[in-house]
Amino acid sequence: MNKADGLSFTTPKFMEQETLIHYNTCPLCRSSRLERALDAIDYTVSHKTFQIWECGNCRLRFTQDVPDVASIGHYYRSEDYISHTETKEGLVNSLYHLVRKQTLSDKRRLILSATGQKQGKLLDIGAGTGAFAAHMQQNGWEVTGLEPDEAARQRAVDLNRIQLLPVENLYSLPADSYDAITLWHVLEHVHDLHAYLQQLAKLIKRGGRIFIAVPNYTSYDASVYQGAWAAYDVPRHLYHFSPTSISNLLGQHDLQLQVTQPMWYDSFYISMLSEKYKKGKNNTLKAVCTGLVSNFKAFVDKSKCSSLIYVISK
Repeated sequence: MNKADGLSFTTPKFMEQETLIHYNTCPLCRSSRLERALDAIDYTVSHKTFQIWECGNCRLRFTQDVPDVASIGHYYRSEDYISHTETKEGLVNSLYHLVRKQTLSDKRRLILSATGQKQGKLLDIGAGTGAFAAHMQQNGWEVTGLEPDEAARQRAVDLNRIQLLPVENLYSLPADSYDAITLWHVLEHVHDLHAYLQQLAKLIKRGGRIFIAVPNYTSYDASVYQGAWAAYDVPRHLYHFSPTSISNLLGQHDLQLQVTQPMWYDSFYISMLSEKYKKGKNNTLKAVCTGLVSNFKAFVDKSKCSSLIYVISK
């Protein structure tokens, strides 16, 4: 076991090639006020149980004993992982594709409104198979798309006719270059959280906007499903954010939160997956009811929405 900067690195005996990260202090604020919040199962690939801990200082939740960046790749190798495979099998995935055209348009309108520009330079990080990057390109934006998974990059060419770059290119891009930077459900996957935020602040133009969408563990549907809440998605989701923890993170990098935008469809999609995880079968009616209640509570207080888009400036 090696220790550095509040981390412990352990290689389990049952899987010598996998190195785990154990946090002794919060990965966001470095506080030692840590408590175990709940356990969650990886329902997608390994079916292993992971602990989720919470920081009492900044309210970040994080997956404990998570595989490091060199070890986590095989946890993404599943035909059920829709952002990489484009699978349409099953009711949940079919509904995802049904509403995606609308969500792509909604995201584009948000970017136009927040930046005040009809066209510009966009950086899409964690582009998956390139659906959003291609949509923006087709609407006149100059797009750079980054994606860590090689197979997903090839699918982006085949499905959406867009060439994505490896995510390692993030740190070689020119400063002050982009009018908009988007991370749609990406930041929760990033091992080097602070380095990413620092680089985003470097790349965005003055007057540009960064759009970060992440699940919100303080939502109603998260409280209903607890460890079976699909948006925990351990161990692929390294961090689990709340509005408070996002504010703490932005403050550390001199970034300013401009507006918060609810993602209304997510409560239904996540609830449908969560019902399947919790009961082993679909219960569409109950999932829809949970999603409706969650959205009603978020309509009253949008900080309780199942997923939120944070619109950020420097």
